[in-house]
Amino acid sequence: MALALAPVLVLGAAQAFIEFRKDAEAQRVGLALAAERSAATARARMTSAGVLLETLAPQSVGFDCAQRLAEIAHRLEGYDNLVRVDAKGRVACAADTVPADPSRRERPWFARLANGERQVVMRAPPELANHGPALLAAERAEDAQGRFDGAALAIIGLDSLRPDLRDRALPANTEVALADSQGQFLNRTQPWAFPAAPSGFAERARQHGSMLYYGKDGHGQERINSAAPLAGDVFVVLSASAPGLFSWARLNPLSSLLLPLLAFSVALGAVWIVAERVVIRWLGYLQRIAAIYAKGRLSVRPRQADRAPAEIRDLAQTLETMAEAIDARDGSLRASLAEKDALMREIHHRVKNNLQVISSLLSMQQRALGDAAARNAMSDTRRRIAALALIYRALYQGTDLKRVNLRQFLDDLLGQLAMEQQASGRTIRTELSADELIIDPDKLAPFALFAVEAISNAQKHALAVNGGLLKVRFVVEGDRAELSVVDEGSGAPPELAGGGVGRTLMTAFARQLHGRMELAANDVGGVTARLTFPTPVLGGAGGPDPGRGRAKLKGNRVAA
Repeated sequence: MALALAPVLVLGAAQAFIEFRKDAEAQRVGLALAAERSAATARARMTSAGVLLETLAPQSVGFDCAQRLAEIAHRLEGYDNLVRVDAKGRVACAADTVPADPSRRERPWFARLANGERQVVMRAPPELANHGPALLAAERAEDAQGRFDGAALAIIGLDSLRPDLRDRALPANTEVALADSQGQFLNRTQPWAFPAAPSGFAERARQHGSMLYYGKDGHGQERINSAAPLAGDVFVVLSASAPGLFSWARLNPLSSLLLPLLAFSVALGAVWIVAERVVIRWLGYLQRIAAIYAKGRLSVRPRQADRAPAEIRDLAQTLETMAEAIDARDGSLRASLAEKDALMREIHHRVKNNLQVISSLLSMQQRALGDAAARNAMSDTRRRIAALALIYRALYQGTDLKRVNLRQFLDDLLGQLAMEQQASGRTIRTELSADELIIDPDKLAPFALFAVEAISNAQKHALAVNGGLLKVRFVVEGDRAELSVVDEGSGAPPELAGGGVGRTLMTAFARQLHGRMELAANDVGGVTARLTFPTPVLGGAGGPDPGRGRAKLKGNRVAA
C-alpha cells in the first residue's frame, strides 16, 4: 500500500525540487540585478561628485569652501568625504579632515590626472579612507588656460554600495567588494567571503552587464558571486551563500518536507482505513471460511458477509454455492462408494461361500475315495481352497477391502488348520509369533498358500504320529520380511531331498513374492521351512507403513 502511494511522495519531492530551482534562479537573478544596481549607483554618485566639484571655482577655497563641501556631503547620501586638492597635491578644502600627505604628488592616481587623464576610479588610499573601505573617484581640475590645477576627489564608502538588504529578491548576508579587471580585490567588506574571480570575467561582465560565478569561500562553503562593471577597470562584486538543496529544505521545511509527508501520510491513512474496513477485514473473514471448507466442514455458511460491500457479498455467495455443490457431490460420491463397498463385500462373501461349497464337495468326494493317496491329495487341495476362502472372508469382514492385517490372518489360518487336526484326533500344539503388517490381497494369496503348504507338510510328515509343537514365526525387519514354520520332527532323520508337489508349490509361491524358500534341519530334530521376501509397500494416501510395524503379538493354540 505504501509502495502504491509512493508516487504521491515522489511528486511532492519533485515539486519541492522545482521550488528550490525557482528560488535558486530568483536568487541568481536578484544578485545579478543587485550588482548592476550597485554599479549604477556608484557611477551616479561619482558623476554627481564630479559635476559638483567641477562647479566649485578654483578660487573657492578656505573656510567657506570646506563648510559648503561638508554641508553637501552631509546632505548627499553615500559620500564619506569631498576633497579639493591643488596642483601641488595640497588640500585646498575638504568636507572632513584629511591627514597630511607630503608625497601626494607622487601618488599614482595624482600622477595619472596630472598627465592628462580626466577621471580616475580606484580604491581609496588609507589616508583618505577615514571611515573604512572606500572608493576614490578623482576628477582633473584645470585653470582658465587649461593647465592642470589639481583635482576634485569624492570618497564613496563601500558600505554605501551594498544593496538594500530589505530587497526580498536579494539573498541574506550579501557582501560587497571592488575588484579590478584582473580579479584582484581592491576593497572587501568581509575578506573571507569572496572566492577568486575566474579568468575572463571582466569581458563577460562588460558584455552582458553582469556575470555570475560560483566558488568556495574561506570557510569552504559554496557561494554565488555577481560582478558588474563600475568604471574603467573597477567592478562591483556581490557575494552570497549559494543555495543548496538541503540548506534550502531546512529554511523551507513546510514546502520541502512537511507538506509532501503530510500528503503521503493522509493518503496512506485514508487508503489504509478504507481498505481495512471495506476489503481486508472481509477478505480475512472469507479466508477463514475457506479454511473451514478446506477441513471438510462444508455446512458452515458466511452469514456475516451480508453486511459486507456488494463485491464481497458476491464472493461470499460464490463460496457458499461452491461449498453446497461440493457437499452434494461428496454426498453422492460417499453414497456411490458405500454402494460399491457393499457390492464388493457381497462379491467377496459369495466367492468365499462358493469356495466353501467347493471344499464341501471335495470333502464328500474324499470320503467316497478308497485310495489313501487320492484321499490325501484331495485333502491337500481342500486345504488350499479353504485358505483362499479365508482370504475372501478377511476382505469382506475387514474395514478395508484392499488391505488385510497379516498377523490376524495367520491367527485365523492356524485356527482353521488346528480345527482340522482336532477332527483327526491328533494333539498338535501351535505357537504363533508375528509382527504387524498390512498387506494387499495380491501378495496375501501366495503368502497364505505357502503357509498352508509348510504347515500341512509339518503336520503330515513330522507331527502325524507323536504330535508335538509347531511354531510359526513372522518377522518384519526393514525392507525384508521372513516367515518360518518350525516342527519338532517325528524322531526319524528329516528328509530334505525330494521334489514333491508341496515343495514345488512352495518354490512357486516364493517366486511370486520375489523371495526365496529354503528347508533346513533345526536343532530340535525337525525341519524349518523359511520364506524370505521383500516387505510389501502399499500405495495410496493414508495407508499404514507396512514395513515398520514392530508391535509384536503372540498367540498359542492347542489342538487335541
